[in-house]
Amino acid sequence: MDTVTRPLLLLDVDGPLNPWMAKPSRRPEGYSTHRMRPTGWEQPYQKPLRVWLNHEHGAELLALPYSPVWATTWTHEANEWIGPHLGLPELPVITWPDEKPASSPYWKSPPAVHWKTQTIVEYANGRPFAWVDDEITDPDREFVAKNHSGSALLHHVDPRLGLLADDFTVLAAWATGLAEEAA
Repeated sequence: MDTVTRPLLLLDVDGPLNPWMAKPSRRPEGYSTHRMRPTGWEQPYQKPLRVWLNHEHGAELLALPYSPVWATTWTHEANEWIGPHLGLPELPVITWPDEKPASSPYWKSPPAVHWKTQTIVEYANGRPFAWVDDEITDPDREFVAKNHSGSALLHHVDPRLGLLADDFTVLAAWATGLAEEAA
């Protein structure tokens, strides 16, 4: 499968790559601690943001038959602060609207469509994608099913655990299934 026809792999940072909800005193196995000052954390009196990253995830993500894209509120800063620690090349970035999409009122009350969902569907523009995030719910799946003409896998990751071997297995199997359907 060449990179033009590969499905998109839309990656959130906090939750899947940085298990931010893990117990603060207990770094998850395989992760290392990084202190960062992305936009919003520049004040000298503010402690740097603690981010846990598993350095093996970069090679594991690149081994999947996808075209990876940042789908995170870190936006372009994911290429500066996250990607280098994981050994990822500079990735394309989904740019979020300044305001939550007005045509998507669903995000205002739970259970709700996540505010990212509409923009993700627009970005994919009918291309198959797997979205990896810790905030995906059934309303997001319903929205994508109604509004996206291509195949889509919305894969929830537990923000206390981050990406696990089983998550990589699911992602690889889904992409392989797409390739087999296309053959």
